[in-house]
Amino acid sequence: MSGKRKIERVQTGVRIEKRLLKVMKGLAEYLEMSLGDVIEGIVLHSFDGKAPFSGRTIKKIQELKKVYDLDLNWNDSHSLIEK
Repeated sequence: MSGKRKIERVQTGVRIEKRLLKVMKGLAEYLEMSLGDVIEGIVLHSFDGKAPFSGRTIKKIQELKKVYDLDLNWNDSHSLIEK
């Protein structure tokens, strides 16, 4: 589907792991997108079973993970607990 689609956005408050957020913000800056646009893109791709990022972008994510000491991965997604 091509063309612009009009949508309604809402403000939300979500709690997210601190280092993960730093990587996501760094990625948004790298892609010259808002954090909300990055999150929407990840979710929309995931809902359709598609990979959201190119190889080049994944490489940048790996770099950002090192910068922010993010050692979590998909295996950790259902086993995170707060301090």
